Amino acid sequence: MTKKQKGFTLIELLIVVAIIGILAAIAIPNLLTAMQRSKQKRTMADIRSAATAWEAYATDVNKYNAAGSLSVMTQCATDVSSGIAAKLTPTYIKNLPSKDGWSNAMKYEAEFAIGNASPANVYIIRSPGKEGTFTAVAASGGGATTNFNDDILYSNGSFIQYPEGIQQQ
Repeated sequence: MTKKQKGFTLIELLIVVAIIGILAAIAIPNLLTAMQRSKQKRTMADIRSAATAWEAYATDVNKYNAAGSLSVMTQCATDVSSGIAAKLTPTYIKNLPSKDGWSNAMKYEAEFAIGNASPANVYIIRSPGKEGTFTAVAASGGGATTNFNDDILYSNGSFIQYPEGIQQQ
């Protein structure tokens, strides 16, 4: 009496492993891109929340700078990150986002006319993107970008530079 052996042959196992390898080669790059895109979307949502709070605050005090804490400016844009955080939390937003989706520090700026002591009438919220260095200038054309390393800029109710389309890493 012989028993018939049951199980998979070596060829069958190799075919299954090859199929799993092909599927992984297709899925992993898409997963990495999706993770970067989710960091962008989180950053954009945080920027919108901060901007909404800043707009509500500006409506109450009729200016965008941190309650007059800035004096005559010799530069066009001045970082007001620490001052505005104190003014917005907890009344207008529970926690003002200080880091973007990639854990890089965000900047909150108020723009003044050069040499003008009047209150700021423009604000800019910027994220440096994946690489962590600020490269974009708010005055530049901006628009849609397809690179995770590009800055994300928001000013006066709309995104100046933002991610869109198929992203390049």
